[in-house]
Amino acid sequence: MIETAFTPYASLGGGALIGLASVALMAVAGRIMGATGILAGILQPSSFSDWSWRAVILAGMIAGPLVVMMFTGQMPAVQVPISTTMLIIGGFIVGLGVTFGGGCTSGHGVCGMARVSPRSIVATVSFMIATAITVYVIRHIFGA
Repeated sequence: MIETAFTPYASLGGGALIGLASVALMAVAGRIMGATGILAGILQPSSFSDWSWRAVILAGMIAGPLVVMMFTGQMPAVQVPISTTMLIIGGFIVGLGVTFGGGCTSGHGVCGMARVSPRSIVATVSFMIATAITVYVIRHIFGA
């Protein structure tokens, strides 16, 4: 059975950093910090300046574990208790959800909720319900 670690201080710190980064991006560039939108813009940029700010944010996301290693002396432990096939299927499902939902959890849940966007509120509530159902089914019905 998968056990969930309770990490209130790390979670609070991470959430605060995400919030600060989102506010800074909105203040400096007038852009919403949605991870899938940032990645999509890297793959199909409208201009070099559009690509460059997205590349900086993506580089920061990739460099995050290296920053953790600088402070702790070791890379963060990552455990993926499922197969590569399941990861690919999950990624495909998330991609469909992002497409049909008009954005991802970071765009809707962090930025959209902060702007009190009705569309983002509905999307975030939908994400949370789907997450709760998925966790229940995987843990209690499939027994993983």
